[in-house]
Amino acid sequence: MFKNMNKTERAWVLYDVGNSVFTLMVSTLIPIWFDALAEDAGIGSTQYLAMWSYAVSIVTIITAILGPILGSISDNKGARKPMFSSMLYTGVAGCILMGLVPSWQLYIAIFIIAKCCYQLSLVLYDSMLIDVAAPERMDALSSGGYAYGYLGSCIPFIGALAMYLLGTMGKIPMKLAIFFAFLIAGVWWLAVTIPLLKNYRQTHFVEHQKSAALKESFSRLGRTLSRMYRDEKHIFCFLLAFFFYIDGVYTIIDEAVAIGTSLGLDTTGLLVVLLLTQVVAFAFATLFGKLSEKYNTISLISVCIFGYFGVAILALFMHTLWQFGIMAFVVGMFQGAIQALSRSYYASIIPAESSGEYFGIYDICGKGASFVGTMLIAITVSITGSINISVAALGILFVIGFLLLRRSAVHAKNRKQ
Repeated sequence: MFKNMNKTERAWVLYDVGNSVFTLMVSTLIPIWFDALAEDAGIGSTQYLAMWSYAVSIVTIITAILGPILGSISDNKGARKPMFSSMLYTGVAGCILMGLVPSWQLYIAIFIIAKCCYQLSLVLYDSMLIDVAAPERMDALSSGGYAYGYLGSCIPFIGALAMYLLGTMGKIPMKLAIFFAFLIAGVWWLAVTIPLLKNYRQTHFVEHQKSAALKESFSRLGRTLSRMYRDEKHIFCFLLAFFFYIDGVYTIIDEAVAIGTSLGLDTTGLLVVLLLTQVVAFAFATLFGKLSEKYNTISLISVCIFGYFGVAILALFMHTLWQFGIMAFVVGMFQGAIQALSRSYYASIIPAESSGEYFGIYDICGKGASFVGTMLIAITVSITGSINISVAALGILFVIGFLLLRRSAVHAKNRKQ
């Protein structure tokens, strides 16, 4: 796939390769090490889970507020690249520092900062797609980003996982093992992003007077929200659909280890399965990128939603590690594709000169709203006492998302007539 890309497209894809290792760390080693620090401080598992959930919620709230604001500001001429660089450097520094701090309080504070910067960098990164690719190239390039991101993240994560396992076996001190694990992830994230910092140029922007840039950005954001609800029903309905189905996707991805350990499955086995899932995700994200050249993007997203609905149903029968592996394989088939195709489809229907602003709103409906699925799991497991039924309940989100996606397609069709 790389051979069909120009230099700027390759540089853009490489940021997915760079940041994906942090995504994988957030789902695996970061909560595992926080659990260890909390346990050393005499904190029970219930308190640990509560504090971790609070931290994730704080990140969600901060990014939901700042995402559209920073996105709107980044639409100003020459603003996107320096803003992106600031988020990148702070996020990388936070990732490395998490391997050094001795207390759970400092660890979780740094995690919040690093995760916020990571999330906000994605708002700016996603909005770069319009500057990097022509409309007919967006599906393939977005799929390429997720595909190579999943595969590329395996390289540093294998190194980080090896450090962790050496620490658990007593071959090297555990604290030193954790430091090297986080260092590997942080250095990879930064190093692979260098081509994007060198080659990206913002070609779509709005002109502004520097003294009034911030005020104008807020005004423009307000006008956009009003116009979207009133005149851009296809975008509005797509964002609502995205809110529901992607929340189910992120809940399954983020909660995979927690779900597996709650069912009593082996932690090392879970980590290995999730690592292999990255390879599956690479293959199928690449496949869906090819399919997007022949088939309607909305139809392909619908296929992915049905795939995830099937995963929710499969969860009812999951009790062993091999069953978890089957479910993880099916998740891998669709997780890269649904994210990539949603990103490229959204980029194709929004105004190019306001991409940062629109992607800020997109981020609220995606990662910024990722509390519905976790709340649904928490409420269902409290009522039923069953982990399996609580995961299956996520199927509701995929059904609602599918219905709203079809509604968006109808509005888009009527708009063209």
